[in-house]
Amino acid sequence: MLNIINSCAVVGLDCQPIEVEVDISHGKGVFTIVGLPDKAIQEATQRIRAALQNSGLKFPATRRLIVNLAPADTPKMGSAYDLPIAVGIMLETLKIKTDLRQSLFIGEVSLEGKLRHTDGILPIALHAKERGIQTLYLPKVNLGEADLIADLRVVGLDNLGELIEHFTGRHTIEPTRTHGLRQTNTESSYELFDLCNIKGQEQAKRALEIAAAGGHNLLFNGPPGSGKTLLAKALPSILPPMTVGEILEVTKIYSVAGRLLKDQPMIAVRPWRSPHHSSSGVALIGGGRLPRPGEISLAHRGVLFLDEFAEFPRVTLEHLRQPLEDGVITVSRAAGSLTFPARFTLVAAQNPCPCGYATDPERQCLCGAHQVSNYQRKISGPILDRIDLHVEVPRVKFEKLNDDSGGETSATVRQRVKMARTRQLQRFQNLPMVTNAEMNPKAIQTFCPLNNDCQKLMQQAVIKLQLSARSFHRLIKIARTIADLAGAETITAEHLAEALQYRSKN
Repeated sequence: MLNIINSCAVVGLDCQPIEVEVDISHGKGVFTIVGLPDKAIQEATQRIRAALQNSGLKFPATRRLIVNLAPADTPKMGSAYDLPIAVGIMLETLKIKTDLRQSLFIGEVSLEGKLRHTDGILPIALHAKERGIQTLYLPKVNLGEADLIADLRVVGLDNLGELIEHFTGRHTIEPTRTHGLRQTNTESSYELFDLCNIKGQEQAKRALEIAAAGGHNLLFNGPPGSGKTLLAKALPSILPPMTVGEILEVTKIYSVAGRLLKDQPMIAVRPWRSPHHSSSGVALIGGGRLPRPGEISLAHRGVLFLDEFAEFPRVTLEHLRQPLEDGVITVSRAAGSLTFPARFTLVAAQNPCPCGYATDPERQCLCGAHQVSNYQRKISGPILDRIDLHVEVPRVKFEKLNDDSGGETSATVRQRVKMARTRQLQRFQNLPMVTNAEMNPKAIQTFCPLNNDCQKLMQQAVIKLQLSARSFHRLIKIARTIADLAGAETITAEHLAEALQYRSKN
């Protein structure tokens, strides 16, 4: 007899319907799974056999059992097909006829019949709702993740024994209805790195505020110990809370990547990713035989901090060109091509030379001119051109280090950032952008008109600094953010003049 159970495959951040066809017939006692299964799925024959037997169900060991994962030409990965396969066998063994055409099953099964935590439940729940699936069966440990999608009927299972009692009518399980994600008041702040605890560096702090308000990329350059890393770690403390849409976007990525903690079904604070400079290109942008999200996607709607920027292999940094420009990364492999979101704020920190003191007026640099030139050339022009704010971070003087008066707290700065972000959300209503940094040339022309004084200043800047077209547009976007922080409706020459301070002078 043939039973067809609905399941799905997670492909990138989306899902594809999978029909699990279970055929049990007379013949030699074999258990075969076909339909391009990977090793984990092939090993399901042993897991499911033991799980059903340990759940008190007699396994049809003397019959011919074939499982087909359709469509057969789509590669299947992972152990999430254990539950639908077990259900198909269970229905035949128990001689139960029930309509499961509007139900979807997903989950890994242990040898004793328990259902284990399964990755990718959030996109699966969203897929079930979009397809009009009436009931989603999944491991109980994943219920919190499925609850992020509203108005979905779910059945959380601890083990196969519960499902057997449900199908036989001994103990019916009533589906629960999910609530959906509501706006949270969680602030993405880290109290250990409050701005008021950073002595001096007023210009760098101002650059952090602009970067947080407009989503602009930022490069700190300065000698060792000047506070570049500490400044970067303070950035999350002034970022505004994520919106409901952003929380779902980020949680979806972490769900697929298997990065969600069992007791934390959603990512409620903006991500902070800080890969080591020895990281490979695949670790940074994503990839693998079947592509998975990399660090730049895990930093989506958050911060990607690259410390010791010049120590990263040049070829690795060149991978950042497309995502820095487009906010997405397309990873192509023999098995397929997938696109992942990568709209992050890049914060990079580097020394000006190998010894670190080329720009320090009080300490002699031990590097030759050729060494300094080679070190600085490790970062290509196109990458530097995609970084909006270039900030020199000098050594902090004793007077500043010994000053106990303190500066503005992160909470104070965050309020200004939140107001600037609110203006941007209102400005970009019904447009596929959230921050000023995401504006394309057409949006810049619409939302960033320049008066005569601004045009004259821009003309001088383009000639003197030899700005590229990209730098020209990025400069206007920075000025728009500065105007938003000031509560101004239009960009003035004063806003542009401040923005020009953060352009590279090289």
